[in-house]
Amino acid sequence: MPTLTLPTLDGQRVDYTMTGPGEFSRPTGPIQSRKVYAAAHVVPVMTAENTPGSPAQLDWDATLAYRHELWSYGLGVADAMDTAQRGMGLDWEATKELIRRSAAEAAGVVRSGKYPALAGRSVRDLIACGAGTDQLDPATAPTGEEGLKKVLEAYLEQLQVVEESGAKVILMASRALAKVASGADDYLTIYTQLLKTAKEPVILHWLGTMFDPALAGYWGSDDVATATETFLRLIRDNESKVDGVKVSLLDADHEKQLRAALPDSVRLYTGDDFNYPELIHGEGEEYSDALLGIFAAIYPAASAALQAYDAGDAERGRAIMDSTRELGQHVFSAPTFYYKTGVAFLAWLNGHQPGFQLVGGLHSGRSIPHLAHTFVLADRAGLLRDPELAASRMRSLLTVGGIQ
Repeated sequence: MPTLTLPTLDGQRVDYTMTGPGEFSRPTGPIQSRKVYAAAHVVPVMTAENTPGSPAQLDWDATLAYRHELWSYGLGVADAMDTAQRGMGLDWEATKELIRRSAAEAAGVVRSGKYPALAGRSVRDLIACGAGTDQLDPATAPTGEEGLKKVLEAYLEQLQVVEESGAKVILMASRALAKVASGADDYLTIYTQLLKTAKEPVILHWLGTMFDPALAGYWGSDDVATATETFLRLIRDNESKVDGVKVSLLDADHEKQLRAALPDSVRLYTGDDFNYPELIHGEGEEYSDALLGIFAAIYPAASAALQAYDAGDAERGRAIMDSTRELGQHVFSAPTFYYKTGVAFLAWLNGHQPGFQLVGGLHSGRSIPHLAHTFVLADRAGLLRDPELAASRMRSLLTVGGIQ
């Protein structure tokens, strides 16, 4: 195995010998024990102007190939979400094209029966896409009733794009709504109208301020318990239109309490990239499904764990999930909204994109010592599939960074 000299988080340098890839195999049939989506990132054109404020230019071959990689391991894909840099470099025009292309790829997979792990699955099982309001600029959007009207119009435009693609709709949290809403009633009014308009049940998305500080006070209150009551009221009043809820507050106790309070027909898709092993494992008959950014980075291990649950070996499934926990906590460490850098970094190390770049210049969102520790933790979890390639790419990053 390759040995590299790596910088540490405390400013030292150490020699590290890689351990090699884990024994993770693709499933031969559909995963049954949990319903899961991996939130996928996007790959830019490497020669594009990948700087803050520049329009996103995506490498469609690499971006869509990554989705096929996730599908081949039996996972659904959550697309056009915060992992795909919504609100952090991916503009609405590029997002529309991403939704249409990804959903068309998913439909092609269903027709072809290409992956045994997806036999009998629908397009909505393979692909769920975010509908939000990011064509609005919260800084210049109107306030009051006119502002609420603009928010609803923006949501409805994006809802239509996702529905027409054939993907399942994820109603994303809205910065514009967080700015213009005067209280819980405004959230209930907007979301009730969206749920009435939706043709099929949707996933509701609650993103905490560690992922996006502009979402402070979502659901009408900074108090999580008060906000949760508003959230539950919306769900109970519109149960037939809610497939599930995706909660990313990084609070395992809150998620368990919310999960217990949900109607039986509504799934809780954990978005907790810190505590996902225990939440997916669950307690007795109570467990969370998953819609996770970290699954786009650990998908071979995540698939292996879910296969173990399917086989009735919950202890092994939990152990595999636990083996990735430290990596997840590091990739999603503060400032958490730069976790996309780590997801793309691991994709690059594993050969799924030609260079380590992200749209909007987000590849500069983490330090080289942080990325070196990501490398170590991914290797220990068995997630660097080609050690020689990963080592070569890591060395090149160190050289460019003046560390090698």
